[in-house]
Amino acid sequence: MSSQSWQDRCKARKRAQVDTLPKHWLIDLPSDDQRDVRDIPRTCGLLTLRELEITETTDVDCLLLNLRTAIWSSVEVTTAFYKRAIIAQQLTNCLTEIFVDRALARAKEVDVFLKTTGKPIGPLHGLPISLKDQFPLKGLETIMGYAGWIGRYADSDCVLAEILYEQGAIPFVRTNVPQTLMWGETYNHVFGRTTNPFDRYMTPGGSSGGEGALIGLRGSPLGVGTDIGGSVRIPSAFCGLYGLRPSYGRLPYAKAVNVAEGQESISSVLGPMANNLSGVRVFTKAVIDAKPWRRDPLAVRKDWQWDEYALAEHGGGGRMCFAIMWDNGVVKPHPPVRRAMELTKKALEAAGHTVIDWENHRHLELYECTERIFAADDAQDYLTECALSGEPLIQTMSPDTDAHEYALDEPFARAIVGERRHLNAYELWQQHKQKRDLRQSHLDHWEATVARTGTGRPVDAIISPVAPYTACPHGCNSDAFYTTLTNTLDYTTCAFPVTYADAELDKAEPPHRFYNHEDEAVYKLYDPQLFHGLPVGLQLIGRTLEEEGVIAMTEVVDKALKAIKQ
Repeated sequence: MSSQSWQDRCKARKRAQVDTLPKHWLIDLPSDDQRDVRDIPRTCGLLTLRELEITETTDVDCLLLNLRTAIWSSVEVTTAFYKRAIIAQQLTNCLTEIFVDRALARAKEVDVFLKTTGKPIGPLHGLPISLKDQFPLKGLETIMGYAGWIGRYADSDCVLAEILYEQGAIPFVRTNVPQTLMWGETYNHVFGRTTNPFDRYMTPGGSSGGEGALIGLRGSPLGVGTDIGGSVRIPSAFCGLYGLRPSYGRLPYAKAVNVAEGQESISSVLGPMANNLSGVRVFTKAVIDAKPWRRDPLAVRKDWQWDEYALAEHGGGGRMCFAIMWDNGVVKPHPPVRRAMELTKKALEAAGHTVIDWENHRHLELYECTERIFAADDAQDYLTECALSGEPLIQTMSPDTDAHEYALDEPFARAIVGERRHLNAYELWQQHKQKRDLRQSHLDHWEATVARTGTGRPVDAIISPVAPYTACPHGCNSDAFYTTLTNTLDYTTCAFPVTYADAELDKAEPPHRFYNHEDEAVYKLYDPQLFHGLPVGLQLIGRTLEEEGVIAMTEVVDKALKAIKQ
């Protein structure tokens, strides 16, 4: 380790990043008090009309069709998205690794292959794909938000990158994360804070917040995040995107980097994020078709199942029964989130489906068990990585100035679970046993819903909030149990956008009987004007290893919602 202070190392690395920005792609920046920056890519003058057409084509199926038929070359598509990504970086600070020449050289190779052979390389031919800063690419640093990881270069690609290259994709940027990854926001000492393009006073979520901000500004057609407690779905909801949390091992994590490696009771998974569900489906199928279990010993040996995508176990997608979790009994959702659930119920019923209320089952026990597993080492892993450089462990996501008055800033929910302590092996095993028992109990509870659905099947899927609020001020995203619940139960889950917060429609409600201190703080956080205009997303929760069915059922919900908006 260098004798430089951690502060100097971070400053030098940030300067090096700035130096990688192509000077002819720099734009005149808006004032710091301009919160909504989504129109700037269209108005800044950097992108040509053709590049705007390319980058605003959100249907990944359409992008891929144009690429494999040479209507658009990979070089021009990659250039267009790269220019827009650099705009997004200047507006929201969403990127870590920027490697323009390398990505364009790869795009040129792809174009030459198509011209020479008349065939695409694979199902992702020519498509630029952004990656969260956990996926090593040979020859590039993988810093993952730690000052002590500066200068750590990868000597090989991770398995996911290998597959993406073989399937014809163009990895072209990597995106920002929070220190330790265990935050629903995005800030670290090396690259700084990422903001939300809908409102830069707000967080884009985390830990895949760089992906959320980038894709939200359409600086990438498709990105890859990771999720151990909601880190794909929270940024997706906060930035108006679709995002899949697959079950453990369905997609390959081998040779990616992570925190708390060795904690395998509640595993981190990787998942796609996009502006259109087609991106989620295309990515998932392409990676599964590459048979990742031949490279990753933890990957599940399961081919893409077309019958599951056709909803063979869900009445062929005819009359299905969805259950809505209006409230998880830990934190009550804000009015815009409640209205999004009401809209979804209305849309599904209009499409001929049945909607019932979900009955919560042992949520507090699941909450406490999960948090104790996550904190079993009493932060030793995080402190060890921070000690590499001497940087402090970040204790708050609040900015140094203009912090919101209701920021809770608790990376672990001490208010509910209590103080943490280092568990010994036997104590940790008891938590693992409890989790297994709770999973069995929850499965039995789900199966018993057959008595209430009227379809002869248990509930097909659950609809719930992703978070109790939309994107919120930096330092205020204290709750992740709506998402972490499904990580503990290992239910495949997909986030989807529904509507936008509206100050006229989403009036503040009178105080309710608060479940706990956090519930009270979240209630006080709500201000109709503060949240006006922000995207509101929900999640569809399916069964374990039901990726095909969950994607298809989310398509059903998405179609129903779009039908009532016409």
